[in-house]
Amino acid sequence: MPQFEEEILFKEYVKMMTDMIILCFTLAISLSFWIVSLTASTYYGTLHPVSPWRWLFSILVPLILTSHSLKRKSLDRSGALGAIVVGFILTMANMSFFASLLAFFVTSSRLTKWKGEVKKRIDADYKEGGQRNWVQVFCNGGVPTELALLYMIETGPGEIPVDFGKQYSATWMCLSLLGALACSAGDTWASEIGPVLSPSSPRLITTWREVPVGTNGGVTPVGLLASLLGGMVVGLAYFVSQLLFVKDLNLAAPQWPIVVYGAMAGLLGSLLDSYIGATMQYSGYDKGKVVNHQTNSSQWICGKPILDNNAVNLFSSILIALILPGMAWGFWPVQ
Repeated sequence: MPQFEEEILFKEYVKMMTDMIILCFTLAISLSFWIVSLTASTYYGTLHPVSPWRWLFSILVPLILTSHSLKRKSLDRSGALGAIVVGFILTMANMSFFASLLAFFVTSSRLTKWKGEVKKRIDADYKEGGQRNWVQVFCNGGVPTELALLYMIETGPGEIPVDFGKQYSATWMCLSLLGALACSAGDTWASEIGPVLSPSSPRLITTWREVPVGTNGGVTPVGLLASLLGGMVVGLAYFVSQLLFVKDLNLAAPQWPIVVYGAMAGLLGSLLDSYIGATMQYSGYDKGKVVNHQTNSSQWICGKPILDNNAVNLFSSILIALILPGMAWGFWPVQ
């Protein structure tokens, strides 16, 4: 057998054995976590043990999804590791959290690759395939991860109806988490769809003057509509998972406002992201493209070089997570 074919067979064997080891390791971790949970519930008498199937699902599904994303170059290695952590915590906490995260990640990854040739001509920082690293993962998923941990401390893993009257603090955390994910989705949809489909030039959100495509803080009607739809998709995923996994929904407040809330979080998050980007993120024009860093030949458009795009995304999601649930509380229907 030629040496080349032997090398191919060896690589296939190593790949198969690696997959088997990962699967066995995942099963072992799931079982050990379940044993720890069961022991703790027995000792304290107040904690409820988490099903081993939930442990397994929370580990295995994020692992499969991130492995697939790594192969498709939606994530680099550091981003994949970060996504596994974020995915595990959100899935363990609440299936509705997982559904919202999945809707955000799948749609954003596909839109980032969509019309790549067009985006490459207008964005100096465009990366082929839209690979995300660990910084981008945690700037978009860090706030939801912290909220999911607080949620588990408050109520334990499991699904609950969104109802301020019966689960005030837990509902606040659920809407904060949904708002943060919808904000990130809205900003991504606006950034990926607006520059490509908008028939008009973007206008700077602070002064309303026309600016080049790709300018931080530039908005278009198409982009704003996209941000609304992006948040709505995340809210719809949360709503559908509520219908599938939450028991006795007929005894709780109506859940349909979740979809409206997601849409508003996407739109308001995109507007907030644009305002912060226009004031605290540098935009310049150099060699026919918009750049996010100062160079000797770049012409200033707007913003100060204080934050980068990841920091802007992080601040936007934090503010939406803090403010929007309080606004929703005043309008949320009761049972």
